[in-house]
Amino acid sequence: MVSLVIVGSIGLDDVETPFGAVQGALGGAASYAAYAAAFFVRPGIVSIAGKDFPDQYRELLMAKGIALEGIAPAEKTFRWTGSYAFDMNEAQTKKTELNAILDFQPNVPKSWRAAHYVLLGNIDPELQAQALAQFQSPRLVVLDSMNFWIQGKRKSLLEIIRQVDILVLNDAEARQLFETPNLAKAARKALLLGPRAVIWKKGEHGALLFTADSHFSAAGYPLEDIKDPTGCGDTFAGALIGYMAKHSAGVDDHVQLRRAMVHASALASFNAEDFSLMRLTRLTPEEISVRVAEFHRMREF
Repeated sequence: MVSLVIVGSIGLDDVETPFGAVQGALGGAASYAAYAAAFFVRPGIVSIAGKDFPDQYRELLMAKGIALEGIAPAEKTFRWTGSYAFDMNEAQTKKTELNAILDFQPNVPKSWRAAHYVLLGNIDPELQAQALAQFQSPRLVVLDSMNFWIQGKRKSLLEIIRQVDILVLNDAEARQLFETPNLAKAARKALLLGPRAVIWKKGEHGALLFTADSHFSAAGYPLEDIKDPTGCGDTFAGALIGYMAKHSAGVDDHVQLRRAMVHASALASFNAEDFSLMRLTRLTPEEISVRVAEFHRMREF
């Protein structure tokens, strides 16, 4: 039974950092988000992948319990080439091959349309709206996006934001979309659109939660070894909604939402320790518990 549906991209990444490089690695927002969510519940992916998408990656996702019936076939998989300098907070895109994404029309399997939890991953906001319209009455909808859509489809993005429960952006995207350098003001503007919670991701510095009457700061984990931050934001979003789904929590359950943010920060920190999903594939529930406990101790005073 799929309790969480994740809509987003599946891709192949060529990534170079000061600590190494990979080619043709498993990437895409839906891949990272679903793998992180699968530590808590069984997610399903709605996406598109080409004939060149390696069988080993399909098997990797299925072995984690991720349902792939929502992945449509295409000729060639979306591909991204990027690099990072020693400031690992921002990727430099060298090449983007949309390929299958150009033909993506999200089709949620009928048996999944009653799912209570939905993550609209980082894709065209018009496609996010098409996907959301196929669900019956989800209990919690989380939306992620990026600067590309803020620049190119601002109006459509603002429209779909009005229909979701939680908006997740990084801090630069929040400032850009809401045209203010102040993150608290950006949160207030976002909440006026309709979401009941907004989360601004701040990379290695954690994440901020704002609701109408409260705010919360989840710490970033002080990693000594960072190899590749690609997909950390998607990992955060997937773990966040996966944790909420595991506990049958809604957006108004602020205790579970805060706990979800801390677990999401923990998963994202692990993801940065290796390229692609390599670290997550070796991650154990015990390691997650230990790191969450460390987060708790970091906030005690």
